Amino acid sequence: MHKRHSRLLLGVASAVTAALALTACGGGGPAADGKTEVIFWQQQFEDYQQAWFKKYVDQFNASQDEIKVTLQVVPADTWDQKLQAAQAAGRQPDVATTNYGRVLPGVAEGKFAALDDLLPAEAFADIKENVAGFVQKDGQHYAYPMLVEPSTVLYYRTDLVTAAGLDPNAPPTTWAELIDWAEALTTGDIKGMTIASTAPDLGWSSWGLQYNACGHLPITDDWSEAAATDGCFEDLLGFYSELYQKGLIPQQPTTGYADGAPYGNGEVAMMAGGSWVVGQLKNDFPDMVANTQVAAFPSIDGDAESTTATLGGWTLTLDSKSDSPEEAAAFIEYLLAGDPEIMADFFKTSGFSKYTVRTSVDEALANDPDASSDPFMAIISEKVVAFGKAEPAYPWDISLAFGTAIESAMKGNADIATSLQTADDAINDVIQKQSLAGTGGN
Repeated sequence: MHKRHSRLLLGVASAVTAALALTACGGGGPAADGKTEVIFWQQQFEDYQQAWFKKYVDQFNASQDEIKVTLQVVPADTWDQKLQAAQAAGRQPDVATTNYGRVLPGVAEGKFAALDDLLPAEAFADIKENVAGFVQKDGQHYAYPMLVEPSTVLYYRTDLVTAAGLDPNAPPTTWAELIDWAEALTTGDIKGMTIASTAPDLGWSSWGLQYNACGHLPITDDWSEAAATDGCFEDLLGFYSELYQKGLIPQQPTTGYADGAPYGNGEVAMMAGGSWVVGQLKNDFPDMVANTQVAAFPSIDGDAESTTATLGGWTLTLDSKSDSPEEAAAFIEYLLAGDPEIMADFFKTSGFSKYTVRTSVDEALANDPDASSDPFMAIISEKVVAFGKAEPAYPWDISLAFGTAIESAMKGNADIATSLQTADDAINDVIQKQSLAGTGGN
């Protein structure tokens, strides 16, 4: 996650050999039929996404007399290796799916072309204000956003909430109220809730709550020094510790934070989970949907407009060395920035488990009966996405250090102050070893 890569892998024979094997999916140019070929690499996602991308690549190609997009689906576990090898051989794709966390590092490395002179101004004006900054550097756009997925949403069982004497239409709004609900809902074999409890999951799933507790992450904005010992983070670690120490969450989770199965299987009454769990519930646990409501995850003080979730997601980027930037940009515009019905179709296909970044697509969905009747979409869009912040672009080691601090405190391996000091020292060590001081991007 969020790892920086060298632009050129000089002297790595295996990488060059791998790149030569990709001649059918490297940089575009004249195609056999006389059209300009645009090579598009798409990281492999869920099956429905592969079908959606193919559908619209085919439609774009059918509409064009001079451009042909060639789609290559690359498995996630080989993406970095293949992309680096292609870059080393000068055969990188013209267009690629790129997550938000890699946009700014890629800009710093000169990998991406600015899109501002290639797409119409109204395409950028359509991007939601709190998302636009995710793809900008010095006022220019280096990617066009496709979707966002909030990292943290509160899911809860309305039947169990009602049985416990709580009001399912008035979910908790503060951390203290959430703990009260978790206590009331912990009965027999059912825990009150589930939330991340291991360092790797805590490292990323707590970003939104880090912002909520302190208004910043555990490092200064310019990445010059750690800020993990700020007193406000003590409240965050205390919150996690109380949930764990009181036995309100599973003590030995059987799945990771990203998996909604414990909730779907009825093991817990509430769940902190990403928006993607909506799709999992609809697909794998349909009987649970009718008894499920969602809400913004509570804030420390009840402020409904403060951030409790970061927004991950995907963009399309244009390689800075593309031989066909205008043609590649035309495809990006068609797929992501043109007719809002195209992206509305994507969100409908996803089961409304992912969320739009464009105002015009919101308007299109508002007129769609399936979207307007969905029990989760409006709440997540209006109460979570609207206040989300970008995922940090700093090295994963920093997030893991802070996640380790949370786990250490919540499981009683060290007290809160010691845990935070250990994280602070570890983050400063990463800053020094990776020469991060002054390079901060968010």
